[in-house]
Amino acid sequence: MPSNSIRYSKSMIVIHWLTALAVFGAWLTAEGGRHVVQNPPLLHFSLGLAVLALVVPRLILSLTGGAPTMAAPQGWLARAARIGHGLLYLLLIAVPLTGWYAASRLGVPISFFGLHLPAIAAPVQGRPGLIAEFHENAGTFILILAGLHALMAIWHQFVLRDGTLQRMSPR
Repeated sequence: MPSNSIRYSKSMIVIHWLTALAVFGAWLTAEGGRHVVQNPPLLHFSLGLAVLALVVPRLILSLTGGAPTMAAPQGWLARAARIGHGLLYLLLIAVPLTGWYAASRLGVPISFFGLHLPAIAAPVQGRPGLIAEFHENAGTFILILAGLHALMAIWHQFVLRDGTLQRMSPR
């Protein structure tokens, strides 16, 4: 197996898959519009905030050696990989924060698995604004990016045969 097969740390693997499950679960439990005021999607809020909570240790682990180095592709593939990972990390932070902001603007109490959190914006009458619209669209975009991420991992595994899937497999 090529040298790219060095595995991620167990902590990084657990955080990766918990993040993937939380993102998908948050997307599945999403509700839009002002009716969330009458029936707040508490599971959606909790899963979205779990994504945000998982990003911090994920970034720390990445910076402190939880992510192995690998022979990086050159040229446009390398740029595309960096941009894709950068966008995923940006969205893992921005989507939960914009959701928290949108819920705050709607006057909906926010909870994280039963722990009540403060509002980060004042409630308004009418539409909660562009940030709420960004949240709704970015939630779908993060799934598209995650799907492309998975397809690239499969391509690496079965076309390039570089052991990519073993690097992040839970074993």
